Amino acid sequence: MKRALKSAALAALAASVLAACSTYVTPRYSISADTNVALKSLGLSGVGVGAFSGPATFDNACRGAGPLSPPDGLSHTDYIKRALEDELKVAGAHAAGTPRVTLTGTVNKLEFSSSRGLTGGSWTIDLTLRLSNGASMAANEYYEFHSGFIADTACKQTAEAYFPAVQNLIGKVVKSAEFAALVR
Repeated sequence: MKRALKSAALAALAASVLAACSTYVTPRYSISADTNVALKSLGLSGVGVGAFSGPATFDNACRGAGPLSPPDGLSHTDYIKRALEDELKVAGAHAAGTPRVTLTGTVNKLEFSSSRGLTGGSWTIDLTLRLSNGASMAANEYYEFHSGFIADTACKQTAEAYFPAVQNLIGKVVKSAEFAALVR
């Protein structure tokens, strides 16, 4: 009887430890209507998207509850690249074949907090875009959101907040006069 109780207690402990570690997944990126209108108003075509490199350091662990992860096996950097590419595609500005110009990017800084002010969260993204001719521009986004007190809720909210943070970043890029001058 004692051995059975001990085994049951160990099994319960193992199950709770395994259940406590989850992966918190960002929703798939979807196009912003405002960004789409801004891109279409530029009348661009033939814009390619090349390689993007990530920050020197990025810790995707959230409160010891589990990692934050974009969908489809993407890295956080690839998520930004794909978001830009998707926006260009839907606006008709993306080059499927040989691009007129190619944008590459460096995510210089990528950080999040799931406990800003105890129940708030934030994402910080600093991006440099470079054109194939050597010109470049910088953009950044600081996005605040309500995360929650409990780790599971806070980490879920933090993963989900990456989507609007990236959407805002891409919107800032596309709507800037610097971008229009860069890709013309």
